[in-house]
Amino acid sequence: MSDQTLDAVAREACSAAGLTDLDLVPIKVSENAVYRLPGSRVVVRIAKPGQRAAAERELLIAEWLRRANVPAVEPADIPTRFVMVDDRPVTFWNELPPHRGGSATEIAAALRRLHALDPPQFLSEIDPFVRLEQRIDAATTLPTEDRQWLYQHLIDLQATWSHRLAGLPWGPVHGDAWEGNVVTTGDGTTLFLDLERTSIGPPEWDLTSTAIKHSSFGWIDAQQYTEFVAAYGYDVAEWNGFALLRDIREMRMTCMAVQAAAQQPARLAQAQLRVDSLRGRRGQRPWGGWEAIP
Repeated sequence: MSDQTLDAVAREACSAAGLTDLDLVPIKVSENAVYRLPGSRVVVRIAKPGQRAAAERELLIAEWLRRANVPAVEPADIPTRFVMVDDRPVTFWNELPPHRGGSATEIAAALRRLHALDPPQFLSEIDPFVRLEQRIDAATTLPTEDRQWLYQHLIDLQATWSHRLAGLPWGPVHGDAWEGNVVTTGDGTTLFLDLERTSIGPPEWDLTSTAIKHSSFGWIDAQQYTEFVAAYGYDVAEWNGFALLRDIREMRMTCMAVQAAAQQPARLAQAQLRVDSLRGRRGQRPWGGWEAIP
């Protein structure tokens, strides 16, 4: 769907929600789209077609976190927060004040608070492999042999997950807790964004996101990781089950890159680098050259 068409979806949804300020400012436009309405301080989020249940669930999660006094993005203070335009769900959120990505210690403290909550009944069990096969299917620019390896690697990871080691008690997890989704505002409040992956699962799943920034990619140094461990009170990298969660996280990041490369030729080198890393062609961890994909 073109940017212009997504813009039209946003305008139709705003009209249905009774919003008259249609001075849309794009924040992110890709498979999903996010716009600001500066005059009303509302953010409009357009999900992919067929994602109605997930969008409604994200609003439920946000309301649950608000009642639990866990800072997170909040549904907009308007009567209508959810609209369907054709098959696309559109949700409305309060605009955040100025913010930055959370530091390792801020993320750790926020996760401790989240992980201590009792999960609501509507939270489902985590699926660490959601959409990975479809992402490999879409990786049409990847060499066939590499794609076949990814399919088999996915099967192997799924089999190992089914016999995984026990760790900390399962409870609420954010699901994608990195500094783009755990941010800190000017007044020092750290809050969660992008709640669509929030589930019931092992707390180690969230902790692994920061652990691999040190051990797999060298994005944070040993001191920063030590401070993260101290702030949370547990070192997931010392747990015997860590390697599996690390490998699944790396696989998710690689599948995202190979799918993106099929649509954006500028991503081809990054996608191949990630595949080569997983396949042992780039030596031992930490691997250099992994870069964020917007």
